[in-house]
Amino acid sequence: MNLPTFYDIQKAHDRIYPYIHHTPVLSSQSINQIVGAELFFKCENFQKVGAFKFRGACNSVFSLSDEEAKHGVCTHSSGNHAAALALAARMRGIPAHIVMPDNAPEIKKIAVAGYGAQITFCEPTLAARESTLKRVAEETGATEIHPYNYFNVICGQGTAAKELIEEIGILDVVLAPVGGGGLLSGTALSTKALLPGTKVIAAEPAGADDAFRSYYSKTLQPSVAPKTIADGLLTSLGSLTFPIILNEVDQIVTVTEESIVAAMRMIWERMKIIIEPSSAVPLAAILENKVDVKGKKVGIILSGGNVDLGRLPF
Repeated sequence: MNLPTFYDIQKAHDRIYPYIHHTPVLSSQSINQIVGAELFFKCENFQKVGAFKFRGACNSVFSLSDEEAKHGVCTHSSGNHAAALALAARMRGIPAHIVMPDNAPEIKKIAVAGYGAQITFCEPTLAARESTLKRVAEETGATEIHPYNYFNVICGQGTAAKELIEEIGILDVVLAPVGGGGLLSGTALSTKALLPGTKVIAAEPAGADDAFRSYYSKTLQPSVAPKTIADGLLTSLGSLTFPIILNEVDQIVTVTEESIVAAMRMIWERMKIIIEPSSAVPLAAILENKVDVKGKKVGIILSGGNVDLGRLPF
């Protein structure tokens, strides 16, 4: 199995640099005082489509040959990956075919359609999503771009940590949330290549702890009926992301829903920026003292800021 390396992330960064936002790294003196550490937040909530997902989607779309690209791309996603792939395809001038469950939030349907994608709705089950996508791919000849278990997606996601480290320099710890593991895999590869002594730690909701269980049992455990407000972290690890995480990540910790909400609120109130619940999970791990950060320099990937303002948890 061909796994990505940091060299592939460097190539991805060169490829996508003209298209992505070079997102800011922000810090908060008041949060630093509360946790007793220097925290540096890589703000992917300011990325195009409001999430880090644009990096991987963009790299995947612009990696296709002209022959592959002319038939477009396809995926199944109800969230940030759908919007990211639709925008990246539009920027290259090719079709994007997105399979979405019919119960996806209305705001996400509108966003994906707004980026010019052709949406096919299906029943809200994994089996329906996969079978519908298979049919769409066969009918259109489009290239399937998986949301996280895809070589060029992982490489694109790794560019966020690369930018963070190039801007801030030495960090003691780098924290990222984990769902399917695309962001975490790329983050770990970049961090260990640039800062070999730095710890890479993932945080995950206790109600969706499949990555935690997989990591410590060393066998891939599926995500079964996850329950968490962090709706970006519901998926299982994949065949590419799992071995990278086993090799490169130092620790995975879990956090409560209460801590996720508290961390999200803290960032909104003290940093005056909008993040989604999934983004708050690494800070929640610090607030719960699951990660020792006292007196350390800590990088945190804020994964995105797409939140339904009509359904805030506070």
